Amino acid sequence: MIKVLRIINRFNLGGPTYNAAYLSKYLPNDFETLLVGGEIDESEAGSHYILDNLGLDPVIIPEMRRAIKISDDLKAYRNIKKIIREFKPDIVHTHASKAGTLGRLAAYSCGVPVILHTFHGHVFHSYFNQLKTLMFKTIEQSLSRKSTRIIAISEIQKQELGVVHKIAPLEKIEVIPLGFDLSKFQENMEEKRVLFRKDYNVAVEEIAIGIIGRLVPVKNHHLFLEAIKEVLQQTKKKIKVFIIGDGEDMAVLQNKAKQLEIPFRVNEFKKSKEVLCFTSWIKEIDYVNAGLDIVALSSLNEGTPVSLIEAQAANNPIVSTNVGGIENIVLKDDTALLSEVGDVQAYAKNLLCLLEDDELRERMGKKGWKHVHEKFSAQRLARDVAKLYKDLMR
Repeated sequence: MIKVLRIINRFNLGGPTYNAAYLSKYLPNDFETLLVGGEIDESEAGSHYILDNLGLDPVIIPEMRRAIKISDDLKAYRNIKKIIREFKPDIVHTHASKAGTLGRLAAYSCGVPVILHTFHGHVFHSYFNQLKTLMFKTIEQSLSRKSTRIIAISEIQKQELGVVHKIAPLEKIEVIPLGFDLSKFQENMEEKRVLFRKDYNVAVEEIAIGIIGRLVPVKNHHLFLEAIKEVLQQTKKKIKVFIIGDGEDMAVLQNKAKQLEIPFRVNEFKKSKEVLCFTSWIKEIDYVNAGLDIVALSSLNEGTPVSLIEAQAANNPIVSTNVGGIENIVLKDDTALLSEVGDVQAYAKNLLCLLEDDELRERMGKKGWKHVHEKFSAQRLARDVAKLYKDLMR
């Protein structure tokens, strides 16, 4: 029996939680996994329902939080070392930055044979100033020397980590794409569509555009709103727009919508002139995707955005900025129209292209499921990781 200690920053909504949860659930029976995570921030939606649905009971370290706080981080580090001494893992596998720092340092200190870290994204551009970014790069370079392998979730991310930012040698970086249970995005979708559009007062003839994710600066919702303003000035189609998610930029983005004179409501539409709805978090994302016609993303930096995998699984076409690993998860011009960061005109043009051409929108949408259902399945993820674990244990 190979014992795996899996450590994640916190159980918030997003790809890392799904990744850690599915690996804890679906690894073969010759593995024993202990899942450990920190506390979510108040501005984030929790995802313990994902763990509950899979029958997982993680260990929570309250001091391990998103923000850097030396006293809490030291307590979390000591807690992880205590867990390692008691559980005696053969492998420590960390996910995301805070868990990656504390978990790898603790594992290295305790002499754990195999130490792995998955980069679900990185903070080496578009997050911090130049000095702070250099500090984080230096820390990650040091941690990579204490790691048996680094796992990237796309080939583009591997090149960024190995060549652009020089975090680790390329031969030390394995590419293992994320995996999910995508079957729900093909089940009862017509019923879900009717329900979503009834709940949010979307008429049959209206085209629904949605952007899904945390409301934080790196997600660049400002570009999305500016493009929507362009679209409203140029199209005669009836549209409804959804910003699905929450976070520190909620008030900022609502002010931006006011400045752009885009009428909006919060949580629901009424029978009035509002075009835009801020819904906050919606857990039933399959229900959301069923009701949408186009899924958007406008980020400055991404690893493997879950919202785009789920959009394709639900047969929704995509409009996105072309950053990070996005080209590794969509089919450019087949399932997604991509534009460069900061190019509002090109982004708006792509939205208009899908809005105005019903046949194109349907054709691009239909290619999504075929593209993602095996490539990003939870079972494929578990097989790939189990093979790497066994190879390293030999």
